[in-house]
Amino acid sequence: MPHTPARPLHAVTLRSGVGFRQAAALYTRVFGYDRPEFSLNPNLLSALARNGGSVVGVYAGEDDLIGFAYGFAGRDEAGNDFHYSQAAVVDATHQGEGVGRLLKEHQREVARGWGHRAMRWTFDPVLARNAHFNFSSLGAEGIAFVPDYYDRPGTDRILVEWALERAEDPFRDLRGATPPPLTESEWGRVRTTTLARADGSEIEGAWLAVPAAAPALSDDEEERASHDRLRTRVREALTGLFAAGHVLVACTRIDPTTAAYLAVARPEREETR
Repeated sequence: MPHTPARPLHAVTLRSGVGFRQAAALYTRVFGYDRPEFSLNPNLLSALARNGGSVVGVYAGEDDLIGFAYGFAGRDEAGNDFHYSQAAVVDATHQGEGVGRLLKEHQREVARGWGHRAMRWTFDPVLARNAHFNFSSLGAEGIAFVPDYYDRPGTDRILVEWALERAEDPFRDLRGATPPPLTESEWGRVRTTTLARADGSEIEGAWLAVPAAAPALSDDEEERASHDRLRTRVREALTGLFAAGHVLVACTRIDPTTAAYLAVARPEREETR
């Protein structure tokens, strides 16, 4: 649960050179990047803000930027238009204060102002905390799995879509469903159960077990090999779920070690984006 921040928080659209430079610095610090090719150009942020993109921040007090997100207009191969959120970062000392939600809600309003009805972004499938926020808190869905999204090993991603204007969430009754008692030995494995829906019908749910907390990076060869095997199992499971026509609608922590994604069949008729 979010805890109360020490100073008032407010979300804004960044419009000044000072704000863009603060955002670029925060981005580099949070991700720990030390290579120039991974840095963020403030000039790019200025151009995005003026031309259909989003550059939003959350301040604690008057001038302490503690959260930042940016995005741009996108279109997929099927011709669906959307706002693509490339990154959202929160200062580590302000995790759990609701900064991520403030960022996304403000970014949603910016995207809607440009005429977009959906927002997309990606995240690492072994980051269960991010998954819970995306699905169970925001009410978005995982619509695809993309291996090696950034053309580098270890960059598998789940593609998320958030409907910005739908009147009713078709998965609302499923997002709080109770997962089966999966354990660490089942990470990367899928178990199916039957779920009761609010209208009295039943639906099959596929639960994919993952670590509740992101595995720590290690120089130990055995630990790294174990982590690689986990990513391979998660990749195979997600590939199979999406190939079968599923969407991800929730991610729930079972115990301190294990969480589980919930995948269900994609509705036959989805809202037009």
